[in-house]
Amino acid sequence: MQGQIVKIVSDLHYVSCNGNLYPCKCRGIFRKEHIFPLVGDYVLFNIDKKLIEKILPRKNEFSRPKVSNIDQAFIVTSLIKPDFSLNLLDKLLVTMELHNVEPIICITKEDLASDLQLEYFRNILNYYSKIGYKVVSNTDVCKIKTLLCNKTSVFVGQTGAGKSTLLNKLNPQLNLDTDEISIALGRGKHTTRVVSLFEMFGGKIMDTPGFSALDFSNYSKEDIRDSFVEFSSYRCSYGDCMHTREDDCAVKNNVLNNNILESRYKNYLSFIEEAKK
Repeated sequence: MQGQIVKIVSDLHYVSCNGNLYPCKCRGIFRKEHIFPLVGDYVLFNIDKKLIEKILPRKNEFSRPKVSNIDQAFIVTSLIKPDFSLNLLDKLLVTMELHNVEPIICITKEDLASDLQLEYFRNILNYYSKIGYKVVSNTDVCKIKTLLCNKTSVFVGQTGAGKSTLLNKLNPQLNLDTDEISIALGRGKHTTRVVSLFEMFGGKIMDTPGFSALDFSNYSKEDIRDSFVEFSSYRCSYGDCMHTREDDCAVKNNVLNNNILESRYKNYLSFIEEAKK
């Protein structure tokens, strides 16, 4: 039978198949061959022996959290408490681009921001919308439900930004754990400990402990460059421009002319330094 792993607890892999859930173990040879199942994996399993026999090819995979076969990622970003971070936002956007996952920026805690702060955030978010990213608010419940249909989605972002709160708002029956922001640390406490995959609104969504392995050291500088989607709109003097020290670089010129967000360019430079290492 074919099914999908929706939760892993210790050595039990919960496989969903035809509306039923089967707690399965894996063939002993998996460990010898360094095969490690992930939440999201499509598998072939023996329904009588409750044994996973084969992991089917993955669309993509992440190491932390250990998930696979993601179509889109809602990057849940609070404006305040914890503070809005352009560096983290760009890091998550690039991470999703590198894994062939469509990112969707989801803003939370607008009600805590002043009018002046909201104006600043709107200008920033308008830029991301202009370069092709979908931007939604956690209050846009109907729109988010529509985006979830026929997709496998993951919710990522700062701890305390409101991922589990948003999932509870979408479906109160989930009753996921949430916690208050730590005033001393200015960030949330980790409340999600086990990755779980739920079927909701014609799609599937994951709740995760958060993406803690945002490391670009395994990627080339070119990979990072090509993940900044707006750079391809500008033609430099030669085709393989890295937009760093080159003369007559269209990207650098458009940063100076405020057509490219300066913070995006600064983050790009820091990310390719990570890639060099």
